[in-house]
Amino acid sequence: MSGSWEAVIGLEVHAQLLTRTKLFCACATSFGAPPNTHVCPTCLGLPGALPVLNGEAVRMAVRTALSLGCTIKESSRFARKNYFYPDLPKGYQISQFDEPFSEGGYVEFEVEEAAGPGSDAPSTTRRARLTRIHMEEDAGKNLHDLAGGSVVDLNRAGTPLVEIVGEPDLRTPAEAAGYLRALRDVLVFLGVNDGNLEEGSFRCDANVSIRPAGSSTLGTRVELKNINSFRFVEKALAGEIARQRDVLESGGRIVQETRGWDEKTSSTFSLRSKETAQDYRYFPEPDLPPLHLDDAFVATLRATLPETPRAKRERFVSELALSPYAAQVLTQHPRVAAFFEEAATLSLDAVAVANFIQGEVLRDVTTSGVEADFPVSPGQVVEILKLVSQGKISGKQAKEVYAKAKGTTASPAALVADLGMAQVSDPAAIEAACAKVIADNAKQAEQYRSGKTGVFGFFVGQVMKATKGSANPQLVNETLKRLLGA
Repeated sequence: MSGSWEAVIGLEVHAQLLTRTKLFCACATSFGAPPNTHVCPTCLGLPGALPVLNGEAVRMAVRTALSLGCTIKESSRFARKNYFYPDLPKGYQISQFDEPFSEGGYVEFEVEEAAGPGSDAPSTTRRARLTRIHMEEDAGKNLHDLAGGSVVDLNRAGTPLVEIVGEPDLRTPAEAAGYLRALRDVLVFLGVNDGNLEEGSFRCDANVSIRPAGSSTLGTRVELKNINSFRFVEKALAGEIARQRDVLESGGRIVQETRGWDEKTSSTFSLRSKETAQDYRYFPEPDLPPLHLDDAFVATLRATLPETPRAKRERFVSELALSPYAAQVLTQHPRVAAFFEEAATLSLDAVAVANFIQGEVLRDVTTSGVEADFPVSPGQVVEILKLVSQGKISGKQAKEVYAKAKGTTASPAALVADLGMAQVSDPAAIEAACAKVIADNAKQAEQYRSGKTGVFGFFVGQVMKATKGSANPQLVNETLKRLLGA
């Protein structure tokens, strides 16, 4: 972006709460059911149907707000947000407007200075303020087919959401992506959201404007709707910022509107003029009483908050001596972090555990929302590493034992015995193997003794080949150097 302009970005995130049932009725919230099978008179908006607030949704919403440093209000109220769209059967959405259940808060996130996320490149910690977090119900979904027809699936109508409204504290697309990644991690580790952007359970609207660098006056903002990947957020914001810059530098003016992102053309496109609060005609929901959250209720929920991903990463580095990169990798999912911690507790070498999980285990892990499936147990990992540290198997053999242990409850020690994979650590046997290799390769031995030490790896390889990889590598190296006269 030209140095004469500055972007101002604020994000609104809609996160689906992981309740079994909807916000105001007992219909299931599960994804992927046949269209219009998880519906009832309440979420269909039929006359006479009354909403009943889901208590678990309230608890999840409050825990979300507490984890992000929000202030919980003792009294709040639901409101009707009126607009007409095919996927909104009532003609209004039950949300919170001027009396939300929480205010304030913040999201702390990292912005990489050079390479991308997960690298060891220097990063800067930023903090972006939140305006509020409030509860609301989701709308349905319009389905458009290739023949040009459209249908409405109301399975999603009434699903409980929290809307996390950020202040316009972000200045670059990279900051926006870092903010979203950090927010998603908090919600997933909290267990209130599955972080699934593809299914729409975590989605983002971005408000963006530009202004002359150094100015404190906000420009006219444009809203970008329902962007469903972190990469697309960065690309959409960069494209919209460039569009606004071109408009202003050519003498035009920015119109307040809602725009979409077209990945094929890498550009934003106009959807509709931006509605205001007056357009929505908010008024208190007459069928729901005010929501009261007393101090004891809030304190009970505060006591259930888990360690945040950020705090966990810092602890892994400071207490377990992991690298920042390893800590980042092992906290990308709550079940992965829990798996590592259990294994690290069973082992005396957390770094070795971290390296083995990153190098071998993670490639076979499958995640689904907040759940994950592992090919082995933490105990099996620790047993494999113990066999290595005791000199009973080599690092290469450890990978083979892991491959045999996958999908079983077998003891790695038993597998080593059954497969005859025990590492040879008998000094006499190793010396005999080394002596034979040296005798069979006299020319290379003379080269080594004359100063061409690069051939040493050749001898190591020949001994390992002769012993089918079972020789203790450390003893092989020590014995070869002694016999070669190093």
